[in-house]
Amino acid sequence: MPRGGKKGGHKGRMRTYTSPEEIDAQMKAEKEKRRNDGAEKLADSGCDDSDDENPMRRRPGVEGLIEIENPNRAVQKSKKVSQIELDEPKQLSRREREELEKQKAKENYMKLHMAGKTDQAKADLARLSIIRKQREEAAKKKEEEKKGKIKRDIK
Repeated sequence: MPRGGKKGGHKGRMRTYTSPEEIDAQMKAEKEKRRNDGAEKLADSGCDDSDDENPMRRRPGVEGLIEIENPNRAVQKSKKVSQIELDEPKQLSRREREELEKQKAKENYMKLHMAGKTDQAKADLARLSIIRKQREEAAKKKEEEKKGKIKRDIK
């Protein structure tokens, strides 16, 4: 691999490469270092084998202080049919509950409207009574005009 990164320093400088032998030597040194570190950890722990088995081992730094739990990871347990309680009322969601309340309010309003107890129903009934009176008056006028024509024709 070339040293000095992708761009390099100066344009005229020669790139230096690591030979395969050097890479092998570095990898062997890293493996040896890991083995020694692992052996020291085992020697330090002594008879504390429970640390390896304990899933709640302490983590170094800030990781040990923060408790993280993924809510999506929770295993959903299946229930038997005998365990499910059918007598218990089903909890409705907020939207469903609001929709039911809305329907009940609408039905209640329609009942009051049909009984003529709402303001709108009272206004409608008043309008209808005025229209009926006007139609009755118009019908009476027509009757009078017909009677008047008949009397004129007779004379």
